Amino acid sequence: MADEDLTRDDDLPPERDPNAVDMFGAPAAQPPPAAAAEESAAYTVIARKYRPRTFEDLYGQEAMVRTLRNAFSSGRIAHAFMLTGVRGVGKTTTARLLARAFNYETDTVHVPTVDFREEGRHCRAIIEGRHIDVLELDAATQTGVDNMRTLLESVRYGPIEGRYKVYIIDEVHMLSGSAFASLLKTLEEPPPHAKFIFATTEIRKVPVTILSRTQRFDLRRVEPDVLVKNLEMICEAEGARVEADGLMLIARAAEGSVRDGQSMLDQAIVQADPGQTVSAASIRDMLGLADRAQTISLFEQVMRGQAGEAIETFRALYGYGANPDQVVMDLLDHCHGASVAKAVGPQALVLPKEQALRLAAVGAAVSAGTLSRIWQLTLKAYEEVRRAPDAAAAVDMALIRLAYAADLPGPEEALRRLQGGETPAPAAGSGGASQGGPSQGGSLQGGGSPSGSGGGGGRLSAVARQPMTSPGAAPQPAIEPATSLTSFEDLLALIDRRRDIRLKLDVERFIRPIRFRPGAIEYEPAPGAPADLAQRLVGRLKEWTGERWLLSTQGGGGAESAWEKQKRGEREVRAEVEQDPFVRSVMAAFPGAEIVGIRNAAQPEAPAEAAPPTEDDDDE
Repeated sequence: MADEDLTRDDDLPPERDPNAVDMFGAPAAQPPPAAAAEESAAYTVIARKYRPRTFEDLYGQEAMVRTLRNAFSSGRIAHAFMLTGVRGVGKTTTARLLARAFNYETDTVHVPTVDFREEGRHCRAIIEGRHIDVLELDAATQTGVDNMRTLLESVRYGPIEGRYKVYIIDEVHMLSGSAFASLLKTLEEPPPHAKFIFATTEIRKVPVTILSRTQRFDLRRVEPDVLVKNLEMICEAEGARVEADGLMLIARAAEGSVRDGQSMLDQAIVQADPGQTVSAASIRDMLGLADRAQTISLFEQVMRGQAGEAIETFRALYGYGANPDQVVMDLLDHCHGASVAKAVGPQALVLPKEQALRLAAVGAAVSAGTLSRIWQLTLKAYEEVRRAPDAAAAVDMALIRLAYAADLPGPEEALRRLQGGETPAPAAGSGGASQGGPSQGGSLQGGGSPSGSGGGGGRLSAVARQPMTSPGAAPQPAIEPATSLTSFEDLLALIDRRRDIRLKLDVERFIRPIRFRPGAIEYEPAPGAPADLAQRLVGRLKEWTGERWLLSTQGGGGAESAWEKQKRGEREVRAEVEQDPFVRSVMAAFPGAEIVGIRNAAQPEAPAEAAPPTEDDDDE
């Protein structure tokens, strides 16, 4: 057997002399500076580094903090809390702050409180996630009933170090139905030493039985101006310089999520060399956004009906790297901003003053109906761009459609032109549109006052010019003599006066009268008549007239029911309206339009003739 080698590794000579040069003449590789290596290894992302440590640090959640402060100060602390909201608004952070508040203890404080004047005995362990009495469960990975049963078995035992045992369940909506069932009994009768905190982004998926046993707090989206203040504070602490417009771009892109905004800021800081200012253009390129000033110009071109100029502007933005769907999203944002500025004023827009004034000018130049129509068309265009195989081509087509729709006259102007014998088509040069394009939205009346404009669509609502009649309200006697009912119309009028809507609808639709006399009705039931119609009608007639009525049915020979007569009359009126020369001219001016309804327009009453002045008979 070979001798055992008892030489230790640390007794061997080094494989390479650190002072020797490389075999090819290069100097020996030097290890990275210790400070740089330590800084790289110890770097913590901004979203974790600036996680709120007190309730005062929760941005945009003042209402929830105020409620919790009052509850803790009065001792009315619930045993279970439900925290809901979009991603990144602070649900998990709030849950850990609550766990600290339950177990907060110092040399002078021995009760639960939300005022963390100093770090308590249990705070550090809870912050680092290693406290033995604070258990966190991720329901996204542990959804089964076995996991929940194991967790709840420990609820019976009291805390070891802290004041309460705190159970934090994140994404609670992902628990299975059996897991929710096992949790329900504990929530209904919890031990006094246990507290439950649930967090979810899908509150509708949580069973109502669970929600009813918790105190619910809806964490709000953080407004862009509030989030900008948080980002400015972080930039100052980090010694980073970022343009104010760039911070606003991040705040808007975060969509109310503080964590998303901080993550974007972390990425934005490295867009410039150390000590240099990060420009808004760099952040815009990083986020794949278009220049807002350019998209406002694009919106202005669309609203002026300049399809060609709008396409050129979009292609310039697309060449700079702007995403097509983001450009359409900006158009939606500008349409909303112009509408709000028109209704409230430019001060209501969270935009630089110059941009807010430009959108306010657009809103002042067009009607609210046009803005509403552009909003609907742009919203539809956004879905088309997201589904289209060529998103840029879809935007081109959407811009042409929007420019044409924005240049169309409103219903009021179209009506005036038609009544004056003109064709309400826009100039071909302004929007590049032809007469065969999409028709104007809204309803156009042939008589009376024109209706308000509405969103897109090519429908035409014609109004007949017959005077509107309104039957007078008749008294409702306690007993209606049967002899007063001499016709089927009298029967319908009685049912209407007695306000039996269901019976009235059934009688009008399913009874085809054959013969009617006081106390007896003979009729043919229409197809689909309710089986109990005759029984209900006889009972009501006896109640209203005080007399017995006889109803008999026949297999045929009945006249039209009231509903069938009404429909026949509507068809005749519709045919008459469709042949009206004015309506035919309107249909020809708007290809593809259709008549969707006919209404009676109220005719203005003629002013009463003034009585002739009486002459004094004082002849004497």
